[in-house]
Amino acid sequence: MSVEIRVPVLGESVTSATITRWLKQPGQAVAADEPVVELETDKISVEVPAPQAGVLGNDLMASGAEVAVGSILGTLDPNGKASAPSAGAQAQAAQPPAKAVPAAAPQAPQPARDPMPAAARLMAEEQIAPGSIAEGTGLDGRVTKGDVIARMEQPRPAEPVQPQASAPAAASAAPAPAAPSPAVANALAALLGKNEQDSREQRVPMTRLRQTIARRLKDAQNTAAILTTFNEVDMSAAKALRAEYREVFEKKHGVKLGFMSIFARACIKALQEFPAINSTIDGDDIIYRRFVNLGIAVGSERGLVVPVLHDADQMSFAELERHINDYGSRARAGTLKLDELSRGTFSITNGGVFGSLLSTPILNPPQSAILGMHAIQDRPVAVDGQVVIRPMMYVALSYDHRMVDGREAVSFLVRVKQYVEDPRRLLLDV
Repeated sequence: MSVEIRVPVLGESVTSATITRWLKQPGQAVAADEPVVELETDKISVEVPAPQAGVLGNDLMASGAEVAVGSILGTLDPNGKASAPSAGAQAQAAQPPAKAVPAAAPQAPQPARDPMPAAARLMAEEQIAPGSIAEGTGLDGRVTKGDVIARMEQPRPAEPVQPQASAPAAASAAPAPAAPSPAVANALAALLGKNEQDSREQRVPMTRLRQTIARRLKDAQNTAAILTTFNEVDMSAAKALRAEYREVFEKKHGVKLGFMSIFARACIKALQEFPAINSTIDGDDIIYRRFVNLGIAVGSERGLVVPVLHDADQMSFAELERHINDYGSRARAGTLKLDELSRGTFSITNGGVFGSLLSTPILNPPQSAILGMHAIQDRPVAVDGQVVIRPMMYVALSYDHRMVDGREAVSFLVRVKQYVEDPRRLLLDV
């Protein structure tokens, strides 16, 4: 009896995924808990293991298909025998389908793989037959919206006209082409520049992660009343603390002492003093948290992710550093777990590692605030009536003005500044 391979529960608010690739092919033997297929969710990639040992069946869902949680990806036969794939099958699995060589006699175009959802909608709106697009440019040959628009640019073949005995000359005349709809005309106009520069451009489908980033950031702008307040921090004391205790700290705890843990600890203390910064709006209610789940934004090749340090208010400097380093390396490797990307209450992003001097970070909904760190630069500042050179950093706090008043936001950022400029306050709780 066949055993079903289903899409597992993917985490908080994740209801679907895209099949990125099959790690095993039909007819191959797999061991229990051996990864057989890779799914890409809105947040991370997930490998789905085989529920038990067996041989994969031939009913596997196609790569690129969108699947819901709990749906069947394929089956395996616990009692089946593995079959050696033929050379042609191996080549077909390793390479995308080659373009068909045109025969001498004209042939009807073969339909491509199932179109992507946006392409299917556009084809239905413009009454384009699925079989009219012979090959798609999407993943595994799937038809994309760009393929449909390109098809719309091509002249449609004139429909045959039935000859009439009374007017043979009129029957031979080709019918006038119908005017394109406004939607088609706009799409064609927008693509004119692209089509002239095809040789210098590359069109690739957005990953689910990039789509999610774009959607969430735009939702934040459309929903929250985002305002940003700025300040600057003298990093002299933090740099001196780091230089004095770097070796002994690393020797004892096995991790380096960085500025991120100092800012993290400063934000945690300030959030306890200004709970509105750590709250969220839920309908007509406000939810205040007595804990801090601290998100640390990490840039990777796949896009921006924000792993969350749950109960960060209970962590020491060493624990903060250890978790931040671990999450950063695993975020870049794409091996974070779904639970490690959810339930954040406040976030920190550090554009300074890329050289940013000043920015206005966007909220990570449903959070009400985010702190932006920036590059440290030696600048002249006035101290006790004297102009001195100090290592300075601009900091920015973006917040939801629906929830947080300007007084609270400014006071919070000033308190973070005080903690970082004099880290002894973090020990003395003053």
